[in-house]
Amino acid sequence: MRVVIQKDFLSMSKWAAKLIADRINEFNPTPDRPFVLGLPTGSTPVGTYKELVALHKEGYVSFKHVFTFNMDEYVGLESDHPQSYHTFMWENLFNHIDIKKEHVHIPDGTAKDLEAEALRYEEVIKAVGGIHLFLGGVGGDGHIAFNEPYSSFDSRTRVVTLTEHTRRANSRFFENKIDLVPRHALTVGVKTVMSAKEVMILISGANKAQALHAAVEGPITQAWPISTLQLHKEAIVVCDEAACGELKVSTYNYFKALEEALV
Repeated sequence: MRVVIQKDFLSMSKWAAKLIADRINEFNPTPDRPFVLGLPTGSTPVGTYKELVALHKEGYVSFKHVFTFNMDEYVGLESDHPQSYHTFMWENLFNHIDIKKEHVHIPDGTAKDLEAEALRYEEVIKAVGGIHLFLGGVGGDGHIAFNEPYSSFDSRTRVVTLTEHTRRANSRFFENKIDLVPRHALTVGVKTVMSAKEVMILISGANKAQALHAAVEGPITQAWPISTLQLHKEAIVVCDEAACGELKVSTYNYFKALEEALV
């Protein structure tokens, strides 16, 4: 595991965006050989998306031959709903880059048969050869995508029931009214994320300190879904200083020294 500690949210967002752009450029995607990118929603990746847009406008990276697969979508929200993840992604990223609409994949939370939609989503990922880089965030309770604590590490895309903790955290997007937050979502599974060739998790803020500890130092347990990251051979955690409050001093110093040696 690689842990990259940056001084603040802006710095970590710039670092993560540069790595994504570099991975795309190194791959040199073509129409017949696209780069496949997994993407999250939420507050944390907004900074990274802003920096990716800037890199694109500078001419540093193109998304013309990039396929994207989003982690999740609320059940019951139309794609044009202000709080749907479809709307979020187009407003924060897709409308500002040269990605083709047909290359964007987001689960359909309004599908008549949600189980069939989940199976279809997994099959499309498989059909394009799997995900090269999966970007993700983490909840304060360690959930990744909408895989709540005690989700199976073997889980794939499916319908899940959201905990009160998650719904309360997300109520800030719904007029701070928890009753407006959907109770169910379609989400990729833990195994869907961990099957990517590379996984990069963004962790920012003191309220995510326990999650960072679980990701890096904690035991591997379904109580903290993020802890499965320790088993991935190409895992990167990008965090800010504020999120490091629960790390051992020796752990903090170890990863800081490793990154300084790479400069």
